Order: sequence, then structure tokens, then C-alpha cells
Amino acid sequence: MIPLRDRLPTRTTPVVNYVLVGINALAFLWQVASEQAGYTQLSFDWGFVPARFLENPVGQLVTIFTAMFLHGGLLHIGGNMLFLWVFGDNVEDAIGHGRYIAFYLGGGFLAALAQLVVDPSSTVPMVGASGAIAAVLAAYVSLFPRARVLVLVPVLVVFLFFEFPAWLVVLEWFVLNLFQGVGALVGAQDGGVAWFAHIGGFLAGLLLVRVGMIGRHRIAYEPWRGWRPPAKSRRTPRVVYRHPRGPWQN
Repeated sequence: MIPLRDRLPTRTTPVVNYVLVGINALAFLWQVASEQAGYTQLSFDWGFVPARFLENPVGQLVTIFTAMFLHGGLLHIGGNMLFLWVFGDNVEDAIGHGRYIAFYLGGGFLAALAQLVVDPSSTVPMVGASGAIAAVLAAYVSLFPRARVLVLVPVLVVFLFFEFPAWLVVLEWFVLNLFQGVGALVGAQDGGVAWFAHIGGFLAGLLLVRVGMIGRHRIAYEPWRGWRPPAKSRRTPRVVYRHPRGPWQN
């Protein structure tokens, strides 16, 4: 399933999410220009390399963050930015602009550490925003589990459009990544993807969003109600999902 958009308007302008998408795009253009100019070591120099990090954690700390804005190709950045565009604005709206910056970077940081734990001897540079975006997905499904998400489902040469609840879309993403990660761990699959950075980022997002929501209330939204047509005699009520004690507390 490829998410195209959700049906969840934001109350505020997601300026941080726009900036993150812009920085990723500019960084990718810089990568392409640098490689065309002969700087083919850019991903190795600025990507996150687990073995190199363990040799010099202080000196290589910056690469955890620079790696979040580098990508391995057009499809890589295109897929990541699509997910960030669809889901990131609502997470920013829920936890606030400043907290969203910390949440995004923290999710990407913990995602890199998860990959480090699983494969500490790797000398292959890890690049991409997938770990941070996995945290965003976790936050979104925690806050808006029944939000309506329009997805594209390719079946052979036919493209079908469906509207599913967010929890189903994110569950499909997580199960796929977990399956691929376990396959890579046992050596059954090797596609050069840091699957456990995705899984680690997702689990980190589940925890970090609780911190981000301290002192804030959940946002009212219209939930997915299945494929039944809405009643014509009355407006579909808006539902507020709220913690029994109000805002989330640690």
C-alpha cells in the first residue's frame, strides 16, 4: 500500500515538516551534484558507519544526524518524503513545532543506534531518513489510529485506490519491515537496507510521542468507519480520543 494523503486537516501550518522535506531535497541535489563532480565518497564520509562509529564515537557522532538527510537514490528519497509529507504534518500539529524537531532527530538517532546494536561490525554507510520517519509513523498511529488514509494498491498492471484506517496502513508497513529485518538477520535476504533502523525508529517513536504529548491534549478527528456509506440524515460526529486523565503523563 502506498499512502497518498490522509483526511486529517491540521490546525497549524506544519512549517517544520516543510523545512525537513526541503532540507532533504536540497541535500539530495547536493549529493547528485557532488557525485557528478567526482566526489564519490560523500555517502561514506557523511553516512553512519557502525564500525567506524564504535572506533571514534565522539568524532563520528555528527554522522548520525547528517546520514538522516542523505539518500541512496531517487526512489529512496521519493518514498521517504511521501511518507513524511502524508504523516508528519499531523504529528507536528499534535506535539508542537519545537517538540517535533526534537522528536524527529531523536527518532533518527535511536534508529541508528538500533542498527548499530544489530550489526556493530558493519562498514557499509547507512543513509536515509527512514528511521526518523518510522518514528513519525509510530507517533501518528498512536495519536490517530483510526484516521482515514487514502492509499494506492498496485495489482499487476491495475492501480486501485482505497481508504483505510491509519492503524492498518502502518501495521502493514511494520510487518513488512519486521519480516524483511528477520530475513536479513538470518541471512535469507540481503537488499542493503537497514531494516532494524526502521524497526528501532518505530519503537522509539512509540516512546518519544508520550514525552511529546506531556501537557497537550489529543486532537479531535473524524475516524474511519469502514466502507459503509455515512448517514445522510445527520453529519458524521467528530470524535475526541483523550487519555482518561487528560494529557499524557509519564
